[in-house]
Amino acid sequence: MLHEDADLVAIAKPPGLLVHPSALDAQEERSALKLLRDQRGERLWPLHRLDKATSGVLVFARHPQAASEFGRAFEEGRVSKRYLALVRGWPPERGAIEQSLARDPEQPSQGQERIVALTRFERLACFEWPFQADARHATSRYALVAAEPVTGRRHQIRRHFKHIAHPLVGDTTHGKGAHNRAVAQWLGASRLWLHCEWMELPGRPRIVAPPGPEWAALLANVPRA
Repeated sequence: MLHEDADLVAIAKPPGLLVHPSALDAQEERSALKLLRDQRGERLWPLHRLDKATSGVLVFARHPQAASEFGRAFEEGRVSKRYLALVRGWPPERGAIEQSLARDPEQPSQGQERIVALTRFERLACFEWPFQADARHATSRYALVAAEPVTGRRHQIRRHFKHIAHPLVGDTTHGKGAHNRAVAQWLGASRLWLHCEWMELPGRPRIVAPPGPEWAALLANVPRA
């Protein structure tokens, strides 16, 4: 448990666990919502979503009034959050990606309503590793970035970094298979390299979920706040 008060409860979601049951993964019976409800013996309301493959801070409301109040805070952009991501290539030291996105990433973009989306990012570290994932280059370059999504669209960070040609490593939908496989072998871990490190809700202290041990090699030379 990361945080608990009269209105909220927050956990560190591991990769590979659904937030709640989904028709997109109908065969999967386990979900963070069900496990936490069974453990605590109380009804809970998820305030936001993390993709199944993403780890990190996950927050639930403990009663309908809190679900409504904090749900509005998410919708109105009054919740701050920071993710760690490993991306292909070396993006700029910092920047903002302002690119409207189709509402449903599971469907073809053509013909869909496009909604405003903004992600700010900072490059934390650069890596050049001695393996070949692209026939044009003898080595492969990657970067650790901190991403702060100002809006909260589905797959926003994943789609935005694909848009600037720096897709997330381990992303089987928006990334590159050759890089996913090469990095998994190099780091000894196969996952989507995306982790929600902290979140701040109005009137609440910052909720922090330290990244798992598989991130240690990436964070070794990065000063931590």
